[in-house]
Amino acid sequence: MTAQTKQTPATQPNPTMTVARAGLMAAMGLVIEREIMVRLRSKAFMISTILSIVLFGALVAFSGTLPSLFSSTDKVAVTSAGTQAVEGIDDVEPVDVGSVAEAKELVRSDKVAAAVVDDSESPVGLRVIAQRSAPDSIVSALSQVPTVEILDPDAPDPGLTSLMGLGLGLVFFMSAVTFGSTIASSVVEEKQSRIVEILLASTSARALMFGKVIACTVLAFGQIALTAVAVLVGAAISGNDLVLGKIAEPIAWFVPLFVIGFVMVAALYAAAASMVSRTEDLGSTATPIMMTIFLPYMAVIMFSDNESVMAVMSYIPFSAAVAVPMRVFLGTIEWWEPLVSLLILAVTTLGALLLATRIFERSILRSGPKLSWKQALTGGGLG
Repeated sequence: MTAQTKQTPATQPNPTMTVARAGLMAAMGLVIEREIMVRLRSKAFMISTILSIVLFGALVAFSGTLPSLFSSTDKVAVTSAGTQAVEGIDDVEPVDVGSVAEAKELVRSDKVAAAVVDDSESPVGLRVIAQRSAPDSIVSALSQVPTVEILDPDAPDPGLTSLMGLGLGLVFFMSAVTFGSTIASSVVEEKQSRIVEILLASTSARALMFGKVIACTVLAFGQIALTAVAVLVGAAISGNDLVLGKIAEPIAWFVPLFVIGFVMVAALYAAAASMVSRTEDLGSTATPIMMTIFLPYMAVIMFSDNESVMAVMSYIPFSAAVAVPMRVFLGTIEWWEPLVSLLILAVTTLGALLLATRIFERSILRSGPKLSWKQALTGGGLG
């Protein structure tokens, strides 16, 4: 009896543990499918996705007509000679006056933007009168045409540079926070309802966490890809070649940097959620992650015109996804630097995955007071 009792555990292993360890990829596949289907059935998720796609596509499609929709016509007081001078200037509505004094009065009362009057001492026979500053369109139209020298016809537009940094940063920040919060909420809800105990009976904590991270990465990438398609369609409709020209290469670098960086952030959000048992406590553990995304994002926006700062930010994992494409757009980066930034980000993401897995496996089944990051890492407070 004794010999038989000792032999039974060795000859009859636990089938649940065997299946869980042998079927890691299969288990991850089930978790991925479940998470994606839950999001796709969510009306809020689908509505927000559709709205973002339509909004960005429409903005690009109507980009050519937006200036005309928001442009205004300036009233300009003119004397007899001024009437002929402003005749061909766009967005100018002439207001006839009988004297220079009458024109000045209209300008002082802000009833007109400026005045164009006779002036025999002026090289062109006219004088522009304005209250604070003369409208550039009128001054340039009335001036003699000078010789024009273009130093760099391919120089980036400062306005477009700022817009690009803001757009890419907003895409990464909003996607990371939105889908990261989705992972965190899912983990906490499963802990509160004790569904996680049922899930872990048939799979491992590692498969559960990896499945959630991959599912949200797929959803985030899919949402951005559809938005990019909408932007390209809008650009084709409006005939905007800029989208397919100057920003094509920066976007090509943004995609891999975004995907790898998002995996890092999503894993950290899953680890943060495993450390709490109530939704109310999630903010305290998730806030440090949000700040590590938000602060570099703000730094890139604020110092987009500082080449030295941008060079440093392109090697920081949480800001590389925005800093590298911007430097590519500005032409201030060597060919090998994006590859180095991508390598640093990949190594950091691997470390974050190992760290998050360690925390997740230790904390996912724990209930009670929330854990700090130090307790979760060292095992302190895990009874």
